[in-house]
Amino acid sequence: METDKTDKTDKDILVEGLKKMGISLACMLLGPTLLHIALTNREKPLFIPILIVGIIICALAMYFAFRGLMTIMDSMFKKKK
Repeated sequence: METDKTDKTDKDILVEGLKKMGISLACMLLGPTLLHIALTNREKPLFIPILIVGIIICALAMYFAFRGLMTIMDSMFKKKK
C-alpha cells in the first residue's frame, strides 16, 4: 500500500517554527527582566525608555510564540499540494 505525502511532517517548516519559538523564548526572558529593571528604578532618567522597550519585547514574545506554534502545527497537519 502506498503512503500519501500528506501524513508526514515537513522538516523545513518545522525548523522554521522552532526558530520562531527560540526567538519567543529569548523575548520571554528579556522582556520581564527589562520591566523589572525599569520598575525598580523609577527615579532614574532611563525609566520610560526601558519600560517601553520591555513592553514591546513582551508583546513580541507573545507574537513569536503564536506564530511559532502555528508554523509547527502547519508543518504537521497541513496538507501538501
